[in-house]
Amino acid sequence: MSETRGPVAPKDPTAKRPFYYIMRDKDVCASPQPGGGGIQYIFESDGRLKASAKLVGNLEDEKMLAELDTVEGLRKQLHSIGVSVQKAGEPVKVHFAFQMYGHKDPYNSGTTLGMDIDSDGMEMVMGLDGIDWSDDDNVPGQIRFEFPEAGMSARVTVCFYLNDGYTAPEQTEDNEVDYEGKDYREMIGRSLVQKGNIHRLKKAMKKARDGEEVNFAFIGGSITQGAGAIPINTECYARKAYEGFCRLTGREVDTNVRYIKAGVGGTPSELGMLRYERDVTDFGKYEPDVVVVEFAVNDEGDETKGECYDSLARKIYNSPQKPAVILLFSVFVDGYNLEERLSCVGEAYKLPMVSIKKAVYDQFYLSPGEGGVVSKNRFFYDMYHPTSTGHRIMADSLIRLFETADAAEDEEDLDITDIQPPKGKAFEKVYLVDRANIAAAPAVLSYSEGAFTGHSKEMQYVERNMDLGGTPEFPENWLYDGSGDEPVFRLKVKCRTLLVVYMDSADPGVGTAEVFVDGEKTLTIDPHLIGWQHANALIAHRSEDAAEHSVEVRIPEKDRERRFTLLGFGLVD
Repeated sequence: MSETRGPVAPKDPTAKRPFYYIMRDKDVCASPQPGGGGIQYIFESDGRLKASAKLVGNLEDEKMLAELDTVEGLRKQLHSIGVSVQKAGEPVKVHFAFQMYGHKDPYNSGTTLGMDIDSDGMEMVMGLDGIDWSDDDNVPGQIRFEFPEAGMSARVTVCFYLNDGYTAPEQTEDNEVDYEGKDYREMIGRSLVQKGNIHRLKKAMKKARDGEEVNFAFIGGSITQGAGAIPINTECYARKAYEGFCRLTGREVDTNVRYIKAGVGGTPSELGMLRYERDVTDFGKYEPDVVVVEFAVNDEGDETKGECYDSLARKIYNSPQKPAVILLFSVFVDGYNLEERLSCVGEAYKLPMVSIKKAVYDQFYLSPGEGGVVSKNRFFYDMYHPTSTGHRIMADSLIRLFETADAAEDEEDLDITDIQPPKGKAFEKVYLVDRANIAAAPAVLSYSEGAFTGHSKEMQYVERNMDLGGTPEFPENWLYDGSGDEPVFRLKVKCRTLLVVYMDSADPGVGTAEVFVDGEKTLTIDPHLIGWQHANALIAHRSEDAAEHSVEVRIPEKDRERRFTLLGFGLVD
């Protein structure tokens, strides 16, 4: 019998070049794709790649960091890219793709680097010599891990090997989080900014314990959607906090306590106040008993600088079911949030408030012996979103509030009618008008679609509730498809305030629109300003008193051959 033999003279190992990580043991999970298989997208544009190099790879050299902002700089710095994928069970082939965004057409005109990798944890290295780079390359855009089946999860590591002349910082190990330790409990305790009036929260707990139906809802941005949690539907802070509420009240999940998750990436409270009836209450089908509001890192996009947030809090608090309203302040990797601007709303109405920044941020700079519990690298998935660990910490912070309220003496409910709104309440009665309900909207006197007769399928999709497949946002829309003799949507309406909801996009085939109220241009909408496909809202008209107005959404001459998607209107009548 012949025996298997190795090479007679194995080659010496190739010396590794200096390197730093941009991902290290990062959890990924493949989201289902229309054509089959599954993909984990990791976006690297808009400073994300630079932030990952700092966060994961300890890179502090400002010149090297600046080079990561462009493909030209990336090519100058990198010799090769090392990638490993570790999946439990039988190994599969996973395709790694690193796409550069182009100048002309961000998603189609740049270079895409790629290689197939076995999911056995072995590193594969892709050299960058000989790559046929596109002349239109602009910025590093996105990394994709493409799996043969949706739902597959793995841990991935990506490192950048450097060209001659570059040096790399020391790559350090992270400590595991001790969830049972004293320092962890103290960290979570710091998250409770204000217990507030807990009557409504205690009422919801009693209903749950008594077996009555309870609706527990979350509304916010991409963090509430679950971004960074792997898998996004089960490991997000919303689901974990909901499960904690069920445990505390002695109920099985998904029985009498209903879970409602209405997080939408990239959206501030200016859009959240329009989404509330549809995404949370399903137009009155559900009456929430508890609503967690999380817009502290999204509301820079709120034109009113807090009035929409204040109005949303009042809108929920004053709804017929009289739900408990909890304000949750999340945080970005650089410490940014709008807690200082928005916490006055909670203070005025005595709402429970939970701050993730107050819990975790200072301890990032402490060693484990000094009270450090979790590193930035373990807490943050990227510069904006928490990891599954970060989501658990957020959930535990909310659960601490539930426990505190449960142990406290009950008190009388607070009527906020006569409390002066710290930011304003002009949008408290705002509601959404879209293609499905415009004919029945009392404030709409008449309307004409003109050439806005299409129905766009190019929408923002989000993982609602326990869904992994994605639910379309604003599916009842109007599309101008770049053709037609009358590129004007006309609306006669009696209102005090009017918002226009539309679809942002990076597609060069999408054009601008102009909004005219009573013949005067009040708004120019450029869907490319944000640079990615998502829903947005802008105020087109605002006044103290309701009056009849003629509104037109016009496609200007220069964009007549481009598309524009009108998602709906927000009205205060």
